[in-house]
Amino acid sequence: MNAAALLLLADSRLPAGGHAHSGGTEQAVRTGAVHDVASLRAFLVGRLRTTGLVAAALTAAACRTAGAGPADGTAGAGPADGTAGVPGDPLSWAELDAEADAVTASPAQRDAARHQGRLLLRVARRIWPSQPLEALALAVPHPHHPVALGAAAHAAGVPPEDAATAAAYHAVSGPATAAVRLLGLDPVEVHRLLAGLAPDLESVAERAARADPLPAPSAPALDLLAERHAQAGQRLFVS
Repeated sequence: MNAAALLLLADSRLPAGGHAHSGGTEQAVRTGAVHDVASLRAFLVGRLRTTGLVAAALTAAACRTAGAGPADGTAGAGPADGTAGVPGDPLSWAELDAEADAVTASPAQRDAARHQGRLLLRVARRIWPSQPLEALALAVPHPHHPVALGAAAHAAGVPPEDAATAAAYHAVSGPATAAVRLLGLDPVEVHRLLAGLAPDLESVAERAARADPLPAPSAPALDLLAERHAQAGQRLFVS
């Protein structure tokens, strides 16, 4: 496993636009649902076990698709990256992106995911040039973020299990950082909170990497937050 590449993928400083998205935190703050470290923890745990699990599973599946060959990401070739024993045959890029659409009920969340996915794919193609990334760009120019993340992870030499961990981390780290900016929370306390979520992150990533079929837990509260945020007149974050 390329540990350095995994760190780069999980780094919020990667110029892929992640800093502009709060994952629903801004609207949760506006409604009062998130107002301190304790309420932020409840919010993050909820995100991790729903949309975080979905994103991690899609990311692992995309990483397998990228490693399945042929370069166009079509299904049925079988894993070619040492991932024997993982669920099912890899899906095509179009199938994966359709799955992401199907499990993302909120149009606002779909738009946000595609915005982040497009930017990540653009960055990944420059940092880790590879045929699977080019095939994804050709098949789905604006992929959902987890699909782009899985493809980028494979190009960077990161296996599906670790790619799922990066996705799970992304599901909570961005919202946590947004809460610090929005509420003026103590950054050390918020990072202490994230450190405490490490066992949950590992559990979700492990479950996601072996999920078959792909999980689809609902998160109606997050959907409502996303839609209300999209209609808000003044916003600090895109989503």
